[in-house]
Amino acid sequence: MTTSELTAAPVRASGTKAIRGEHVLAFVEGRPQVLRDHWVVTEGDRIVAVTSSLPAGIDEVHDRPHQFVVPGFLNLHNHCFSEAVARTHVEDGAGRRAGKSIIYTVLLPLTKIGTEILSREERLAVARMGILQLLKGGSTTVMEPFRAGIPEMFDAALEMGIRFYGAPYLFSTDMPVGRADGSVDYAASDDNPLRDLQVWQGLYDRWQGADDGRIGLAMSPHATDTCNPDFLRHIVGRARELGVPSTIHAAQSIGEMETIAARYDGRTPIEYLDWLGVMDRDLTIAHCIRTTDADLDLMARRDTTILNCPRVFARGGTVGSYARFRSHGVRTTVATDGYNMDLLGEVNAAALISKITTGDATQATAPELMNAITLDAAEAIRRDDLGRIAVGAKADLTVLDFSHPHLQPMYNPLRAAVWLANRANIGMVMVDGRVLIENGHASNLDEAGVTEAGAAAIRKIWDLPEARAALDA
Repeated sequence: MTTSELTAAPVRASGTKAIRGEHVLAFVEGRPQVLRDHWVVTEGDRIVAVTSSLPAGIDEVHDRPHQFVVPGFLNLHNHCFSEAVARTHVEDGAGRRAGKSIIYTVLLPLTKIGTEILSREERLAVARMGILQLLKGGSTTVMEPFRAGIPEMFDAALEMGIRFYGAPYLFSTDMPVGRADGSVDYAASDDNPLRDLQVWQGLYDRWQGADDGRIGLAMSPHATDTCNPDFLRHIVGRARELGVPSTIHAAQSIGEMETIAARYDGRTPIEYLDWLGVMDRDLTIAHCIRTTDADLDLMARRDTTILNCPRVFARGGTVGSYARFRSHGVRTTVATDGYNMDLLGEVNAAALISKITTGDATQATAPELMNAITLDAAEAIRRDDLGRIAVGAKADLTVLDFSHPHLQPMYNPLRAAVWLANRANIGMVMVDGRVLIENGHASNLDEAGVTEAGAAAIRKIWDLPEARAALDA
């Protein structure tokens, strides 16, 4: 069986569906509220009713015990490909040269090699494996930054039904080299920094608005240390012209902080972005681990959003505290960065880290953290039709199965979701009215075949001498 036979063609939602929730997190009177024993009714790609009784004439009824129906999870920062390359190689401090960041020693170089040695079919296999993980982790929407040499991410998103913001990287320094001591040589500058933007434009022309708007693009300058001032101003300006989101990595490592300070008169990465005039309501910034309090106050004034990915940094002994970001009034979402692609695991980590770092059990509450992957995330990308269960909103739903013994008896469903549930409790995932996960398994999809094909492609990268040198450092 070839990997092209492992997935079914995308199916359009048709007719009406009704999903019963013992609890439903609905958007009522301007805020999320938990309703008891309600039905969420969809028709085509929209929610048409939230009601206490099952309407007559429904085409498809999903009535299982102990379901908690919540808005589809929005995961606004994820890396399917690069995290698969690093998986089980970089935990416990492995793969880190002099204990420093793995970005320029493992993730970027090995992903670039993968784009070059893998066939289109193998790259597609990795993309499918990643999106399967996202769906089984409850994500209905993903913003996915990736190397421009992996356009198959769009093909996999089309086939598998997730709502997809593809964000091919844009660099003015395409291939920084990580030295043996963990420092970075940025001398390898691209002679044509607009080449990636030309590739981006071609993908925009092909994919923007595909499948009735389910697929689109975001502008993704890679990071403050890999994009020079003129380039950053140009590409963010282009994003504003086109009306697409922009996203960037910033303040994610000590090395980046030192590099930006040396280049730009002592500025922090956040001050650098503000100096360029690109930090505004439509920019989302991943990580912000090394931000100062003044940086966070500046971000709050600019109404910029932080994409907090706590677990990927916690594995390296670094704290990214959701509560700290929110205490400065910065809109903060929670995302996976690709690490295990499990948003319930991420919000649990965000809760624990926030309470430990503040010493305050009242910080980072379950309602706040559920908003961070639903309502707040939708607001960050200006989508008032996502992140809420309300009439007229998109029919994007994540349904948690609370019938498991570790979730019974259950008094407060939001606390149960954040503190006790895990990805194994994702019972159903619906995007645009299409049921993509049912009873915890992908609909019309050979999960085992998709997983093995993707893993085989990654193992092909691992077998390279360059990979062994990087991963075994």
